[in-house]
Amino acid sequence: MASLADYLELSVDHARDQYRALLSRRPVSAGRQVDFMPAETLLCLAASFVVNPRQFGGANLHRAPDPVPSLALLFSRSPGSVLEKMRNLNGSRPHGAKWDALAGAILRDDLALFTRVYRVLMQAARLEGISRGRLPDFLSLEDSGELVLLGQDELDLSVLEAELRDQLGRRALGSPELERETERVMLAAARVGQHVFARDVLANCGNHCVFCGFNPPASGKRLLLAGHIKPWRDSAPGERLDSRNGLAACAAHDVAFDTGLLTVNGGLRIHLARPLAAAVENDVLTRQFYGRPPLRETLLLPPGAVVPARKYLDWHRKNKFDR
Repeated sequence: MASLADYLELSVDHARDQYRALLSRRPVSAGRQVDFMPAETLLCLAASFVVNPRQFGGANLHRAPDPVPSLALLFSRSPGSVLEKMRNLNGSRPHGAKWDALAGAILRDDLALFTRVYRVLMQAARLEGISRGRLPDFLSLEDSGELVLLGQDELDLSVLEAELRDQLGRRALGSPELERETERVMLAAARVGQHVFARDVLANCGNHCVFCGFNPPASGKRLLLAGHIKPWRDSAPGERLDSRNGLAACAAHDVAFDTGLLTVNGGLRIHLARPLAAAVENDVLTRQFYGRPPLRETLLLPPGAVVPARKYLDWHRKNKFDR
């Protein structure tokens, strides 16, 4: 049976042993699947930094993006099995191997340790002849770099912790220690869920500010923010991870939108609040940020982008806009 150390202290040699077992595995068409090995579970954990597994299942299971299909092929499992393991890791389901969820929470909290484990997985794969085509470096950490969780400033931990305690109370886990462990797992998963939301919003908006078109260089990615239209605190759990509830903006326009000095109507036209419009008329520096240009008449979205949902835009205009 695997121990917590098999996840947190995975060595290249042990990972290679597990890859050899994967490469010799034959798909199981029916009945019980073989248990996930730590290397498989850790790769599913890594995939959760890219894909929200709750978005895919049933009729749209085939739409799950990489790395889910790549991992399914490598593991000789179905994409549904990979997504199920990813869901188990977020603590919302009582299934999975004993140490899966706790190891996942520890690694989500310690991104330096997670990065080391991820690089061990990639190094071992290459030594076993598993190419980048078969197991892509989907976090772009194999050679260098660091993993930074996006959008964490929007999380209201007091609200989130209260909601988690309420969920745990309804589940009646039986012991304070188990409740604390489960809360830790679910809190860590919520942080990663917010990261995936922000990542999806930035990609959908073409990695530029939808209000002015500002497109930061690769070294300045933190100059662009992915924020909620209907604020995180006011959103229902399902709305918080809905990328149609998000816009990418530079710092100046993100703050103006968040504080109600800018809003967007159902036709995606950008409106200035009266105080900001007056300041644009009378102040040169204000005009440099909020005049037209640089401000566009309508949201600047790339071809094929998913447009913001009307219900979120309506909420913002009704509840945040300073008329």
